[in-house]
Amino acid sequence: MKVGIYKEVHIDTSHRLLHYIGKCANLHGHRWRIEVWMEGEPDPATQILIDYTVIKQVINKYDHQIILNRDDPMVSRIQEFHPVITTPGDPTSELMAAIIRDDLYAACRDLGINAKISKIRVWESPTACAELTE
Repeated sequence: MKVGIYKEVHIDTSHRLLHYIGKCANLHGHRWRIEVWMEGEPDPATQILIDYTVIKQVINKYDHQIILNRDDPMVSRIQEFHPVITTPGDPTSELMAAIIRDDLYAACRDLGINAKISKIRVWESPTACAELTE
């Protein structure tokens, strides 16, 4: 029996886009809404594909964090006062969707869960999101 699940998580982060010309080049914050769709065969004993709290824990590592391109010159200065999560490029909603996907797959591997992520949406605002589908 194949099942699909959906989980929505809200986090607050700050970021800036190093290679962008415009106001998003400034350090600023968002209330991100992350939506995750997963599918697969549930565990025969529990009938659970993946515990919703696992999805939330994976995403919550970004909550109330500063996320910057690893090449951003602000990283070293901010790290003097606060931890910084760095990304291999500008931390756009598109890139964050891919990073969260990879984090979720790593958590599934660690827990022995055979699940597929069919879609992730990362909303930067109520009117703008990136959607990654597989």
